[in-house]
Amino acid sequence: MDLSLIQKDILITLISLYHQYSHPIKGEEIADIIKRNPGTVRNQMQALKALGLVDGVPGPKGGYHPTARAYTELHVTADDSESEVAILRNGEVTEGVRVNEIDFTTLTHADLCHALIKVIGNVRVFEVGDKITIGPTPVNKLLIKGEVFGKDEINSALLISTSEMTSLPKLAIREYMTSPLIALETDMTIAYAMKTLLQRRIHGAPVIENGQLLGIVTQTDIVAAIDRGLAMEESVGEIMVRNVVTIPGDMRLYEVIRRFKEQDIGRVIVMDEEKPIGILTHSDIIRVFPTL
Repeated sequence: MDLSLIQKDILITLISLYHQYSHPIKGEEIADIIKRNPGTVRNQMQALKALGLVDGVPGPKGGYHPTARAYTELHVTADDSESEVAILRNGEVTEGVRVNEIDFTTLTHADLCHALIKVIGNVRVFEVGDKITIGPTPVNKLLIKGEVFGKDEINSALLISTSEMTSLPKLAIREYMTSPLIALETDMTIAYAMKTLLQRRIHGAPVIENGQLLGIVTQTDIVAAIDRGLAMEESVGEIMVRNVVTIPGDMRLYEVIRRFKEQDIGRVIVMDEEKPIGILTHSDIIRVFPTL
């Protein structure tokens, strides 16, 4: 079936919005996204309806939704279990657009690595020169960074020159954590804690009593205590931070990386059945995955 450029534009946008909101989509919403006149969209919707690609729902809450034939025509799966693969444009998530397929066109070239990125959504929001980030993909956790050097509006695809490709580690945290833990106790002195951190060449240690995690002390906490004039004979319990970020040992490393960035933290304590079993720091992640 030969669809015009505007018909493909409308149909792709309809599928994207319907997949996102799961309710009939009004023509005005589509017109606003693709920057077309609402009357033009309504006229094209009638043509798409005659082709069996969309259905109309009457009423105030009505609109249009794609048919199964529309997904087939555009080679898009309608399976709700399909994972979303996000695409960021200049550091911002592109709403209503997701990656459907990645084809590497010059993978074996000595100097270049180009890729064709097929998307579901409005490809017109992208411009040549945009910096984009794709992923991570659901299976291999592939993360791709690059720059747009062309786009194919008919086939809803971007041409990118890749600058970086990484596959995020999928093993559980327990494979990367430092264990056994170097721990402190609440009645230890600040002087002893500082000596322990310096001798072990670590920046922080959890405070544990009877197998229970009570807090954490870092070099920063010790320096702050000294600045406040606190005596070095004071106990660790006086300066420890009680709000400790913990994670289960079976959590995947790529999930923890996201948490490090979102919460702006430098370390987490790894737990197993409410017992601390290890520590993972930002430095540990950099050693495992230096490109982050």
